[in-house]
Amino acid sequence: MAQIKIIVNGKECFGEAGKTILAIAAENGIEIPNLCYNKQLKVYGACGLCVVEVEKVPKLLRACATVATDGMVVTTNSPRVVQARKIALELLMSDHEGDCKGPCHLGCPAHTDVQGYVKQIALGNDREAVRIIKDKIPLPASVGRVCPHPCEEDCRRQFVEQPLSIAYLKAFAADNDMASANPFKPAVAAANGKKVGIVGGGPAGLNAAYQLAVKGYAVTVFDMMPEMGGMLRYGIPEYRLPKAVLAAEVASIEKLGVTMINDIKVGTDVTLEKLREQFDAILVAVGAWKSTGIGCEGDKLEGVLGGIDMLREVNLGGRPDLGKNVAVVGGGNVAMDACRTAVRLGAENVYVIYRRTRAEAPAEDLEIEEALEEGVTFKWLTNPAEIIGENGKVTQIKLQVMELGEPDASGRRRPIEIPGSEFILDVDTVIMSLGTNPNPLIRSTTPGLETNRKGCLIVNENEMTTRDGVFAGGDAVTGAATVILAMGAGKKGAAAIDRFIKGE
Repeated sequence: MAQIKIIVNGKECFGEAGKTILAIAAENGIEIPNLCYNKQLKVYGACGLCVVEVEKVPKLLRACATVATDGMVVTTNSPRVVQARKIALELLMSDHEGDCKGPCHLGCPAHTDVQGYVKQIALGNDREAVRIIKDKIPLPASVGRVCPHPCEEDCRRQFVEQPLSIAYLKAFAADNDMASANPFKPAVAAANGKKVGIVGGGPAGLNAAYQLAVKGYAVTVFDMMPEMGGMLRYGIPEYRLPKAVLAAEVASIEKLGVTMINDIKVGTDVTLEKLREQFDAILVAVGAWKSTGIGCEGDKLEGVLGGIDMLREVNLGGRPDLGKNVAVVGGGNVAMDACRTAVRLGAENVYVIYRRTRAEAPAEDLEIEEALEEGVTFKWLTNPAEIIGENGKVTQIKLQVMELGEPDASGRRRPIEIPGSEFILDVDTVIMSLGTNPNPLIRSTTPGLETNRKGCLIVNENEMTTRDGVFAGGDAVTGAATVILAMGAGKKGAAAIDRFIKGE
């Protein structure tokens, strides 16, 4: 093959005729940046990073796709070339995450490596899958059962057939690992002599405890309930999350050296200020347990219950007498848990009252379908106008028929009353499942701890409240959200505390 000579950045370079500028430059020790070039593949020239200037050629040329000619004079680092590469790289980076990370990974609020653990499950390596999951989520068997799985909504498999069952795969691997002779246990760093107190033993608090314990901190978790787990333990019914599964995963965190103290109310039994004196940092992760009221006449009658309050009573072993006819107001997952629990408690007629349509309901579609299969009646586009009672006890609920108008601040179409459309339902119990707010106990007993108008703790960009060394995360900051969001908040809070104590 004939030899040719080209000049690259003032250096004489020799190569075979028919080769590209990129190839000859590389053979002569001159690197031209590139991303898409692969000698085993047909040249595509997509990235635009390998552009060069060639003397007497007005436009920039892509070195990977331009065949060199004898005597060609090439410049690879002129200001014009550098600027063009910068623009090309900025364009690539503008949506690079969609290419570099799977949409399932990006869609997970805890940013778990979905692709990583799904691959390990496919290979039969459940222990390795759990290791990957527990980097972000220390309760995979529990979370896998109740997560609303936003990752699946973004799964590219849906363009072929249907999304992978990512959440159930997580639970599958975790169940197998727990049942094995040698369940996964993370390596724990040597004790660093620092102590962290966590107020609240729910998803956010437990994840923070796990992350900090692994880093060598002495962690103590305080919770007002008899057992750890928060909403996982007391807000989700047994049929969705067996409590033995949750208990086993909580025990695995305790085995890392985490001290867990139950039946203690921070704010009355001990103040947050007192705990701050005992620990190098505090994380407040008390969740949002206070039910939001309906706000109509009669909502204080006997027989009007909060959805979370009812579920907590059942999870504590109680069997509240709801009567034969039960109305559940709300369209979220708590409403679905409440109506299906009411069926299990013996109610004959269970109604879900929601002011928008099924399409706008925040509950998972699977939860709605299962409620329908269990005989629950849905009253879409209806809203409570009045709760009616006799002798202080609920007997009926007056419902207002609605229609959808223009979108409101939430982006959903605003429900509008239809005049003269009211109707009556006979009910024995009305269950309010319209959301929850944080309990006011801690903020009311801690001077200088600021909250917003909804009672949620205010934190800065470092997850710290308005009290030095006191951090917060989860529903106590955001208001009622999902378990997976709380898990993500717990990890963020732990990282923030780690930086604070290290003085970073």
